[in-house]
Amino acid sequence: MNRLARLAMLVGAWTACILGCIGVFVPVLPTTPLLLLATFLFAKSSPRCHAWICSTRVYKTYVEAFKQAGGIPAATKARILAVSFALLGASAYFVQKPAVWAVLGCVAVFLLYLMIVRIPTVPAKPRPARETEQAE
Repeated sequence: MNRLARLAMLVGAWTACILGCIGVFVPVLPTTPLLLLATFLFAKSSPRCHAWICSTRVYKTYVEAFKQAGGIPAATKARILAVSFALLGASAYFVQKPAVWAVLGCVAVFLLYLMIVRIPTVPAKPRPARETEQAE
């Protein structure tokens, strides 16, 4: 791969990564697809950056289960919805305009549709037993 293509993929990966991290807090930005894109582009352009993103907490929370099992655990879905609805509610409170409320309502309905209908719910990854429990 030539240098220019590698650089373009690296820039795209960092852009997707940053937007994906912002998407944790902004309901309209899709966190998981953006982080999947960043992971793919990092894998093609920089093994060091790919290893880094795979070790981050945001990757493990939002992407790992989706990549391994094709869905998101119920607890993660609940956390996503709680943060999203809190931000949507705060936005509705501070911007007292019916048009904004309509848009926020549509975003809320779309998020519910994604979490309940489109994105499968998978079992939570079991936590590893503590070493003392394993010794027993």
